[in-house]
This record gives sequence, C-alpha cells and structure tokens, in this order.
Amino acid sequence: MVEQELLICDLTQSWSANGGGGITTYLKEKRDYILNETPHRLLQIVPGPENKIVTNGRHIFAEVGAGQVWGSPNYRFISNTGAVHDILARYRPDIIESLCPWVLPWTAIRHRMRYPDTALVAGYRTDFPNAHVYRVARSMVGDFMGRRFRDLAMFYAAQTYRRFDRVYTLNQSARAMFLDMDICNVGTLPLGVNFNQFSPTLSDPEYRASLGLTGHGPLLVYAGRIDNEKRANILVDMFRHLPPSLGADMVMLGDGKLREGLMESAKGLPIAFPGFESDRARLSCALASADIYVSAMADETFGISVLEAQASGLPVVGVASGAMTERVTPGAGLLGPVDDAQAMADNVVKIWQNDYASARQSAIEHARSSSSWHRTFDQLVNTEYAAALSARDMRLQGVGTSDPQALRAT
Repeated sequence: MVEQELLICDLTQSWSANGGGGITTYLKEKRDYILNETPHRLLQIVPGPENKIVTNGRHIFAEVGAGQVWGSPNYRFISNTGAVHDILARYRPDIIESLCPWVLPWTAIRHRMRYPDTALVAGYRTDFPNAHVYRVARSMVGDFMGRRFRDLAMFYAAQTYRRFDRVYTLNQSARAMFLDMDICNVGTLPLGVNFNQFSPTLSDPEYRASLGLTGHGPLLVYAGRIDNEKRANILVDMFRHLPPSLGADMVMLGDGKLREGLMESAKGLPIAFPGFESDRARLSCALASADIYVSAMADETFGISVLEAQASGLPVVGVASGAMTERVTPGAGLLGPVDDAQAMADNVVKIWQNDYASARQSAIEHARSSSSWHRTFDQLVNTEYAAALSARDMRLQGVGTSDPQALRAT
C-alpha cells in the first residue's frame, strides 16, 4: 500500500491527441483516477507538435516536439531525448512508468543513474519482438533471419527491463517470458473498461444505414489501426469469403497506412471505412450498433478494444494467438488460426447462424467479470508501484532488482 504523496510520471511514445489506441485510453483513464481518487500528482510526457508544458492543478502535461510517424498520421516519435531529460530533471518524479519499448525506457534508466531514488516501472504493452521485429523481418528476409532478429529483440528486452524496479505485463504468457529471462519483479495488470461508456443499451438502429450499408445479416465491426501490425488486410480477405446469402456488412473504424489501399481493393464490397472515431460516445454507439467484433491481430498483449466490444454486447471472432486466448473465453466468440481468412469467415457464419443470443450474453458476462478501470489503477498504485518502491529501497541498500531470490516473492 502506497501512503506517501508521490509525483508519478508517465513516459510514452504511444500518444495521440486525435488518435485512439490502448495506451492513449489508459493515460486518460489514469489521469482521471489519480486526480479524483488519490492525493498524488501526475506528470505525463508525450510526443507533440512542439515543446509545451501545461499545468492544471496536480496534473502536468508535457509535450515534446516530435516528428510524425510515417504511415501513422496520428502518431509522433520522440527522438529529442535531451528535452525529456530536462523535464525529468526539472520535476524529479518519484516514480517513472515507461509505457513503450523504444528509446524512452533508456531515457528513464539514464535519469535514474543521476537520481537513484527514482523508482522505475515498465509496462510491457507491446509484444515488439514478434509484432515489430519478427513478422516484419520475416516478410522481408525470410523466416530464418526473422527468428534471428527476434532473438536480438528478446536480448534487448532482457537487457532493458531487468534494469527496472518493477515490470508489469498484461497477460500471463508475457509474464512467463520475463520469468524465463530470470526477471522476477513482474506483475500482471488487467486493464479495464468503462461500463458506463460501453453498453449494449447505446445502440442506434439507424447507424448501419448512416454508413450507406443495407445488408440484412450481421454487421461486423473492427476498431483500431488499419495497418500491418493489426493485420487489417486479413479482415477484408475474410469478408470476401463470406457467403453472399449471409447479407453481412462490415465497418472498419480507424486510420493507418493500409486504409487507402484497402478502401480501393474493397470497392464494390459492403465495407465502410469512416476513419478514426475520436469521440468515445460515438465509438461506443458504433460498437453497440454492430453484431460481431472481428480482429486478426496475432500479437495482442491485452486487447482493450476487444473488451470494450464485449461490454457492448458483441461476440468476438479472432485468432488463437497472443492475449486473444485470454480475452475470448469459450462461448463468447470463436478463435481460429493466424492469417487464415477462410477460417475466420467460417467462424463468423457459425457465430451468426448458431446460438448468437447465447454468444452475445456470454460476451457481456465476460466483460462484466473483467476489471473496471478503478480496479486496474488500484492495483497499479497499491501493488505495482508499492513493489517498485520496495525494490528501489532494496536497490539503494545494495540488493539488485534483478536478484531472483530477493524479488520472487513480490
């Protein structure tokens, strides 16, 4: 249990003022929790169009000028780590929570070298050795070299995260990966869903028609980046395998480097690409107005969008990989092989033509049994942060945070 007042710092590349994404949602929900439920102060350092710091009571929002990420118009990447060091040195946070794998974790580590009483927490939010390294390298230089590059990424992960006082993952398989590396200061943090914001009661009977869709069967929906990492192209391939008699339509909510190409290739199909939905109320309406949530993402570490869809009453058709196996419980949807568009189409038909009402109810019940954001952040502060502060104290006394015997109990 954390009792003293803290200055907590969030440090991430994965922020978009206009885009969505799990980390952006997490940062906004965390801000509300810290300010409304705790005495702590919160410093959030994110990429922006220019250097800018805005202080509002106990909340300090610091944007570091950063260039745009190619193919992802809503995202920027901080390369000016000097500006980040200056902000950290100015505010001297008690805890830094690093939320992405590239560049900034080492910025936090270097800050801690200068200020060793800083506790470092890492959220392992992206399965980057597989999603960012292996799958990209495999497509470019083949499977053998792809696996070699993945091994290098795993080595980088081990060298990076063993320097943190606490690491949390979003699923048990990722935690097991760290334990295999002999990094034992690892917890598992379930993310939450806002049940007031996502509910089956928010459906709009006119939503489908408003998109220009006229099908008489299931309305499929996907919400997320339309890019290679999310395997958005598989969803369009899946739709082509659906029998015309099903009368299905699909809406793909989001933006990304594949969007324009998929829009072109999907001409003539009843698929709508309305773009990214920045308004959470309209997003919740879109989900509640659909029938089945579809995702081909193979390297999901948690799947906030899946949980939000389930809270909205949607069974899920996905792939048996990553955290999807934890999110989609038996009865609440169907999972198939990775990159198998035909199997995904078959599962859509099974969900719709078998006991759809039961699958819908199972999805709702599963979401209701999951964490609320309040429970997520209670654990973050009182378990993960408390463990980090304890490990920091041990480190200052000369016991390293990577000592398995010292930390296995935490």
